[in-house]
Amino acid sequence: MSDPLERLAEHAHESRIVIAGGGISGLVAALECAKVGMQVTVLEASDVFGGVVRSAEVGGLTLDVGAESFATRGGIVRGLLSELGLADQVVAPNPAGAWVAGVPGIGAAPLPKGGILGIPDNPWAPDVRRVIGWAGAWRAYVDRLRPPLTIGHQRSLGALVRSRMGARVLDRLVAPVTSGVYSARPDDIDVDLAAPGLNAALTRTGSLGGAVADLRAARATASPVDAPASDVPVVAGTAPRTPAPGGAVEGIVGGMSRLVDALVARLTELGVDLRTGVPVEGISRVDDAWHVQVAGEEPLPADAVIVALPEVTARALLAPVVPSLDRTEPVAPVVDVVTLVVHAPALDSAPRGTGVLTVPGSHVAKALTHSTAKWDWVRDASEPGIHVVRVSFGAQGEEPATAMLDDDAAGALALSEASALLGVTLEPASLRASHRVRYVQSQPGAAIGRAAQTAAARGAVRAVPGLGATGAWLSGTGLAQVIPDARAEADRVRSAALWRRG
Repeated sequence: MSDPLERLAEHAHESRIVIAGGGISGLVAALECAKVGMQVTVLEASDVFGGVVRSAEVGGLTLDVGAESFATRGGIVRGLLSELGLADQVVAPNPAGAWVAGVPGIGAAPLPKGGILGIPDNPWAPDVRRVIGWAGAWRAYVDRLRPPLTIGHQRSLGALVRSRMGARVLDRLVAPVTSGVYSARPDDIDVDLAAPGLNAALTRTGSLGGAVADLRAARATASPVDAPASDVPVVAGTAPRTPAPGGAVEGIVGGMSRLVDALVARLTELGVDLRTGVPVEGISRVDDAWHVQVAGEEPLPADAVIVALPEVTARALLAPVVPSLDRTEPVAPVVDVVTLVVHAPALDSAPRGTGVLTVPGSHVAKALTHSTAKWDWVRDASEPGIHVVRVSFGAQGEEPATAMLDDDAAGALALSEASALLGVTLEPASLRASHRVRYVQSQPGAAIGRAAQTAAARGAVRAVPGLGATGAWLSGTGLAQVIPDARAEADRVRSAALWRRG
C-alpha cells in the first residue's frame, strides 16, 4: 500500500479547481489550491487581474487608480507580501491626517483626532469645537448628563449619535466619515459591526463620549496583533477611501498593483492556468463533476468551483445551482474615482493634509485624497510642482455626479471640486492628465442587516458539494478581510475535493 502522503499528493494533482474571478480573492484562493499541487484554472472576464486593485499610467506616472492601501491589523496582508518577496517595499503614509470640508460657517478644518468613526471623546477639545461650534459642543455635552436609564443597546450608528450628541456631531463629524469610508449614511451603519464594543462601553461608562475614551484607552494598551486596525476602517480592495485620523494603513512603493503582479508571477510558477478576457457564462453539475461554461469553448470540467466575483455577478452565476440562495437584486453603491495630475506649486505645502472628507450635501464629491502628500513614493516620482489628486463621487443611494459625463467633462468637474476642497485655485491649464474608473461596490459589511444576508448566502453555497464563494461582498471590504476569507474558503473546498477523491 502506498504512503498516505503520497496518495494525498496524487489526489491533489488529479483534482481540478476552476476559479471564476481574478481579483485578489480569486488569486489568493488559487494560490492556496495550487500550493498543494491541484490543477487550477483562473478565469477573469476583464483584460487584467486584480479587480479593484489596479494601476494606470496617468500623466507619465504609474499610479494606483483603485485601492491604494491596506489595513495593518493582524499582520495578514504583510504576511502575504512577505511570502511574495515584497516585505521591504511596504511603506506607511504621511500621518498628517485628513480634513473635513463643507462645514457651515468655517468651510474646512482638520478632522478631529481622538474619536471613533468621527465620534469625539471630548466635545470641548479645540479641534472638535472648531467643527461643531459652541452650540454643538454644549449639545454634545448633554450626553454626559443623560440618566443611565436611557442607555441601552442601539443598533443604528446615526440614531445613537443623534440621540446622545446631537445633529452637529452627526452631520459634521460622523456622516463625512461614513460617507467617505463606507459610501453609506450613518443611519444605515450597524454600531456593533462598525465599532465593536461601543454599545457595551456606553452602558459601562454612562455616556457615548466616555465609551469612545474607554475604547481608545483599551486599544492603546492592546498588542499590535489584537488591536483593531484603526478608529475608522480604511479599506483596500474596494473603491478607494480617503484616510481617516489614526488609520493604521500601509501601502507599497510603486502601488498596490505590485501585489497583483507578484501573485500572478507566483501562480505562473506553480503552473496555474491564468486566463483573462474569459467571462464565465454559467456553471452546472453533471453527474459527479462541475462544468464551467465560457464563451465559444467546450465546458471546462472541474472537481470544484470557487466563485470569486462581485456580488451582483456572483449571485447571478450561483443562483441556478444554489436553490436556496436569495434571488433579491442587491443595491450596490456606484463610485467614480477620478485621478488628476496637476501642475500646482501651491499644493507643495499640503494645505489640507493628506485628504478631505465632505459634509454630505455640501459638495458633489464625497472625498479627496492628495496622493502626493500622502505617499512619499508618489511625491518622489513626480516632478517639482506636480501633484496627484484623487476625487471620489457617489455613495449609497446617490448616483455619482460624473455619471452622465464623458471622461473629459468628469476630469473638469473633478478639478473644480479639488480646487474647492483644497482651498487652492486650480485653473484648467494646470491639468496635465486625468483618469476615471468606475466601481460597483458591494453593500457595506457594516450595514444593518448585512451580516445576516451574507451568512445566509454562505450557508446556501456551502450546502452544495464542490462549490465555494468568496470576495468582499462576503468577507467585508479590505484586504485584511478578503485575504483570510479567500484562504479559508479555498481550504474548505480543496479539503472536500481531496476527501471525495480519497
